[in-house]
Amino acid sequence: MTIAPKDKPWPDIPFEPWVKTHDALHLWSQIIGKYRLALTPWMIHSWHATLYITPRGLTTGPIPNGADQTILTLDLCDHIFIAETTGGRREAFALEAMSIAEFHRRVAYAVEGLGQTFAIHGSPNEIKDAVPFVKDTVERPYDRDAVERFHAALIRIESVFSRFRTSFLGKSSPVHLFWGSFDLAVTRFSGREAPPHPGGVPNLPDSVTREAYSHEVSSAGFWAGAGAGEPMFYSYCYPTPDAFSGHPVFPEAAYWSKDLGEFLLPYEAVRRSDDPEETLLHFLQSTYEAAAITGKWDRAALECALGEPGVPRIAPQ
Repeated sequence: MTIAPKDKPWPDIPFEPWVKTHDALHLWSQIIGKYRLALTPWMIHSWHATLYITPRGLTTGPIPNGADQTILTLDLCDHIFIAETTGGRREAFALEAMSIAEFHRRVAYAVEGLGQTFAIHGSPNEIKDAVPFVKDTVERPYDRDAVERFHAALIRIESVFSRFRTSFLGKSSPVHLFWGSFDLAVTRFSGREAPPHPGGVPNLPDSVTREAYSHEVSSAGFWAGAGAGEPMFYSYCYPTPDAFSGHPVFPEAAYWSKDLGEFLLPYEAVRRSDDPEETLLHFLQSTYEAAAITGKWDRAALECALGEPGVPRIAPQ
């Protein structure tokens, strides 16, 4: 878990000025995420494929590769792509304006420079009218300042999501970034099976979606702007009880989106609040309670107090 000083202001990350860079970063994350997906044994709910926030950027974490391990990283501080493997071998190149095809070529060259094979599914997922990576030859801009502010926001958000995760005894996901929809998310599970998901996510097999939602969930996350037009926190549950949308949630700026079928809270409302961390935590807790209450989760068995550093949780007697 990365922790940022509470007295440091949350960064301003308006979406429109850097949308083209955002879209390029999204596709770059898909390319490195697909490499992890191709080599890592399948884990529940596709958790084996996600990316993670680090103090320097986004990483795949260790990827098994025969007798070796490989890590691919988008270093958003020094603005370089890094491929590393066992024995300290390393390949890198600068993150800069380029086409998606060129980024794909450079990543493949870097991985192959480590003596490994780069073979991934060659088209984006969860994007309508997806263009295969090698055919996406239009140069994309790279706004270094916007990328750094986005990364700084992710660090703040990851810290709050990780703290929120500590108050649940049941099954819960890591705090991780799904490169398909390019959102940072954390998910709780009631422990009960869910009805089959209808699927229909663009360029994603329904079998993957249905396995992801095989059990009841309350999920919260953050988009930088895609899907909502501005940086936004979200919270939804599956299946969705009829009373869920009408349940009170906080803070006051949070609202129900009928179009998306989830609660939303603008990032700006959090950033400008007197205590952004507590404001976001209030949204996460109140929307989870909306799911747990209307879905009749066994809250007594699943919930606990927020964890504290260095304080062991008291085991039940």
